[in-house]
Amino acid sequence: MTRVALIDDHESVRLGLEAALARAGYRIAFSGATVEEFLGSWRAADVVLLDLMLGDGRTVTENVRALAPVPVVIHSVADRPEAVREGLAAGARGVVSKASPLDAVVEAVRTVAAGDPLDNLEWASAVEGDRAFADAQLSDRERDVLRFYAAGLPLTAVAQRLGIAYSTAKELIARVRAKYIEVGRPAPTKVDLLRRAMEDGIVADAGHDS
Repeated sequence: MTRVALIDDHESVRLGLEAALARAGYRIAFSGATVEEFLGSWRAADVVLLDLMLGDGRTVTENVRALAPVPVVIHSVADRPEAVREGLAAGARGVVSKASPLDAVVEAVRTVAAGDPLDNLEWASAVEGDRAFADAQLSDRERDVLRFYAAGLPLTAVAQRLGIAYSTAKELIARVRAKYIEVGRPAPTKVDLLRRAMEDGIVADAGHDS
């Protein structure tokens, strides 16, 4: 059973989410007002649904990074795109609006729990037009390797497809990861690399190679 932690400083919001997630078959591992409370509870979770703006005096970046490596879905109001971008850059897997139906929130949790990137209108709105967020200045060859690798091919197959040595493909992926770290958008896992490729328009649709 997938374990979900709910972190929101509005009790009424948490109660609604608890009920919806429980009906969908999820286990509520934690429900509280701050990241610090969750970390202090020693509860394990598979996904964290995190309120974007907590009244705990901590930044979005601090909260998202403190929760690593647990996947984080940001639960946001629609009028804070800068804060949403900050959360995504810190490593959050996606964002779902507080105006969304509860079923949409449950589906977002299901998607991230399955290890898939969350590609929805809220995410698109957060990054649209923000070139500083979306540009890691990858070379053409780095983009080629990332395109195939993030779309699901193993690195050996990527090397064969591009006609390069496996060691070269491995080095190029290492450079891609280093460049994303430099711009504050780390991508330690293959799912993270897919997210970055989607953000940069390198992969047009999750799980599909163009």
